[in-house]
Amino acid sequence: MHQGSCLCGAVAFVISGPMRSITACHCHQCRKQSGHLWAATSVAEDDLTFEHDEGLTWYRASATAERGFCDICGSTLFWKPEGEARIAITAASIDEPTGLTLERHVFVADKGDYYVINDGLPQFPGSRGGSNA
Repeated sequence: MHQGSCLCGAVAFVISGPMRSITACHCHQCRKQSGHLWAATSVAEDDLTFEHDEGLTWYRASATAERGFCDICGSTLFWKPEGEARIAITAASIDEPTGLTLERHVFVADKGDYYVINDGLPQFPGSRGGSNA
């Protein structure tokens, strides 16, 4: 079991199931929303419960996904693909120790021109396995 929250605590959650390794997404939308890249795990939607969600707001970013954030402190928290029973959760919003490691980079063809990825992890120009978060 793991806990997490936004910066101000208006959104707090518990993860009761297994978490996928961290994927770093460099797509345009993720970079716009997060200010750099999006680093997230993913869990079954049924394995995520909210202790507090009064600050949680969902924004439909595209026809295929919506993004959850705290409308009080502005923390980016979730990415929910349409029609799937999973939800991506930002790695930084989960209380440590997480036990997670960064596994791969996706949408590197869209990455910003101001940084280099040189950590030796697999890099994919688009999504791999249909998942960008």
